[in-house]
Amino acid sequence: MAHQTVGFPGLPDDPRASVTEPTPSCPVEITLAALHGRWTTLLIRELLRGDRTFSELRRALPALSDKVLSDRLAHLTEAGVLDRHRRPDWPPRVRYSLTSRGRDLGPVLQAMWDWGAGRRPPRGSASTGALGE
Repeated sequence: MAHQTVGFPGLPDDPRASVTEPTPSCPVEITLAALHGRWTTLLIRELLRGDRTFSELRRALPALSDKVLSDRLAHLTEAGVLDRHRRPDWPPRVRYSLTSRGRDLGPVLQAMWDWGAGRRPPRGSASTGALGE
C-alpha cells in the first residue's frame, strides 16, 4: 500500500493514497504512532528476543528510567503491540510479550535499520540510539 501522505509513483495503487494530509487511518501513520517515543524500538527489540519482566527490561536497558519504561510499556500495550501477563504470585509478577502484530514489527525495524545504516549522522551529531548497538 502507498503511504497516504506520499502517493509516490512506483508504489502500489491504493485509493486512500490520494489524500492531501496525514490521517489516522493511514497504515503508515498507524505504524509510526505505534513506534512513537524514544526507547520504543529498543523495547521491541528486547521483546523480539523473548518475553520479559519489567526488571529484565530495566537490566537490558540500564539508561532507561523506570518512568519512561512504564510509559512505553503502557503505550505499546494500548497499541496492541504487547500483551501484559500478570501472575498471581507473591510478589505479583508481570511478564510482557509481543502480540502477533508486535512480532510483525521485526521486519519493519530491520528495514528501518538497513535504511538508516547507510545514512549515519556525522561524528559528533546527536543520536537517538540504534537497534543493534
